[in-house]
Amino acid sequence: MIVPEPAQPPYRFPVAARYAGMESSPLKDIFSLAAREDVVSFAGGIPDPELFDLAAVASCYDWVLTHQGHRALQYGVSEGELELREQAARRLSRDLPTDASQIRITSGSQEGLFVVAQALLEPGDVVLVESPTYLAAVQAFAVHGARMIGVETDDDGVVPEALEEAIRTHHPRMVYLIPTFQNPTGRTMPLARRQAVADVLLRTDVPLIEDDPYGALSFTGSTWAPIAALPGMSRRTLLLNSMSKLMSPGVRIGWIRAEGPILDTLAVAKAAISMQSSVVDQLTVARYLETADLDAHVATVSAVYRERRDAMAAAIAPVLPAGAHVTHPDGGMFLWAALGEGYDAQRMLADAVEAGVAYLPGWSFFADHPDRSTMRLSFVTHSPAVIEEAIGHLGAVISRHAPA
Repeated sequence: MIVPEPAQPPYRFPVAARYAGMESSPLKDIFSLAAREDVVSFAGGIPDPELFDLAAVASCYDWVLTHQGHRALQYGVSEGELELREQAARRLSRDLPTDASQIRITSGSQEGLFVVAQALLEPGDVVLVESPTYLAAVQAFAVHGARMIGVETDDDGVVPEALEEAIRTHHPRMVYLIPTFQNPTGRTMPLARRQAVADVLLRTDVPLIEDDPYGALSFTGSTWAPIAALPGMSRRTLLLNSMSKLMSPGVRIGWIRAEGPILDTLAVAKAAISMQSSVVDQLTVARYLETADLDAHVATVSAVYRERRDAMAAAIAPVLPAGAHVTHPDGGMFLWAALGEGYDAQRMLADAVEAGVAYLPGWSFFADHPDRSTMRLSFVTHSPAVIEEAIGHLGAVISRHAPA
């Protein structure tokens, strides 16, 4: 007979200092909110599963397992499978001449950020980021001991003069930017701003980490070449892309485009983190890019997202306080609202959830000096009717939290 041990408190493992106080995170909370059936969540950029190209993706998995099954279920190479690197290079070459040798495959662009941080950062290094910026990038860099400094932005993205001053003051290891349909604001840098930013980086000799997971999700038909495509920038830019927002977030596949010796370092860092990305998923994505019409699928999805952006923009405008500012993106997944002085979106969130609607408080997207009146709202998951009703509930909460 086994006698049960008396109850004891949980064992306290020694936690690395870089994870101290990080038992939870905004990203983890996003998915918790999204899973609640009683809450309409605008917190995460979670695609509507009804829009997935399910039949084509299933056909590609079936083809890979039927024709390449033994290879697909085996170990692969850290650089990524050749077929996928060729397809990634083909897509990038629309704006920036690229060959397969310049591609390193990652398990989504989120792992790509971690690989970049592992390869480039030492504890104490400074990384300049937009203010605000993608919160999971801040986390990826922070756990490697980097110090993030936020750089002033306006409606056209990072301000070149502020970027140059920050470089002169802080001597950063690298600059991290999301130029197209930025997360969290939805803003896009026009060509003149991209050129001005490139001029600063070329003049100061600082490398660029350019994140472009949303660029294909255009509502106007216009697309923007990456900063990496500007003269002199390709050799000093690590360009990250992902299939998560275009094909499926459940298939964790993305890539980094780079040139020169850093490619070997990226492969070594990738091997240390995860050996290689899933071979069956890589081969399936390669087959999908070869045989399916991804551009047509993205156009269909973007048209739906545009309707949902319009619904959210129309619903939120009348419920915002006087002086509030909300972005109106030409693509991507997010609106960004700044309610103004006296509002605290974090303090408001519990009441919003109680009312059946969730968003992500904006403070978590700032490397420093957060604007606590801000919130990020994703419009891609729900229908216009659901969006309109939920924003109405949010408006009532905002009214109750108006400063005295």
